[in-house]
Amino acid sequence: QVQLVESGGGLVQAGGSLRLSCVASGSVFGIRAMGWYRQTPGKQRELAASITSGGFTNYADSVLGRFTISQDKIKKTVNLQMSGLKPEDTAVYYCSATLRDTVAYQWKDYWGQGTQVTVSS
Repeated sequence: QVQLVESGGGLVQAGGSLRLSCVASGSVFGIRAMGWYRQTPGKQRELAASITSGGFTNYADSVLGRFTISQDKIKKTVNLQMSGLKPEDTAVYYCSATLRDTVAYQWKDYWGQGTQVTVSS
């Protein structure tokens, strides 16, 4: 069984920084990509940043230049360093991964349970 476990959310003042981490555990055979999505009440979940196993990154325009995504492939972790935070960054942040497990040996998308990030003005 595969699990994505997030950590690092919390409350921060505008202009501050937070670092989110996510580790993939369990029967992980390989990871194609990992990323962070975010969602606010009444809105669709949207991509914040993603990174492929080859290191290619993709950022939402709204976070470009302020957020940095990184990975540790050995530890099966993905991190999101967030700086210059704004109140509009307030959301539940979800870790995602496209990975293959050792049981079904099929590529699937997995999600973490989410971590709250609140930016006060």
